[in-house]
Amino acid sequence: VQLQASGGGLVQAGGSLRLSCAASGRTDSSYVRGWFRQAPGKEREFVAAIRRRSGSTSTSYTDAVKGRFTLSRDDAKNTVYLQMNSLKPEDTAVYYCASGNGRMITSTMWQSGAYDYWGQGTLVTVSS
Repeated sequence: VQLQASGGGLVQAGGSLRLSCAASGRTDSSYVRGWFRQAPGKEREFVAAIRRRSGSTSTSYTDAVKGRFTLSRDDAKNTVYLQMNSLKPEDTAVYYCASGNGRMITSTMWQSGAYDYWGQGTLVTVSS
């Protein structure tokens, strides 16, 4: 599976961006697509994840982005979107998308090691 993340850019605080994660190659109808971010000098951290399995969809968000970020998917395009609203300077980071098995244990979705494939990252910069 190859992942292509895009949509990053420079935005003022309070603004919005939509990130895309397009998957290609040997994709599966059952998957977990996660978003992580890494700010300068900090560890990579979990942002959000969407699980698609057996025709149902579920999402998970870290507390810092709940109510501001929203995941969606377009299975016809093998693409997952992260809509980011009310952006804050502390959201500045390189955002990475990752893909894992749809049977991933829910309690491990926040762990980067649970994912098998990673995209190249897209930079989001939020100015104050």
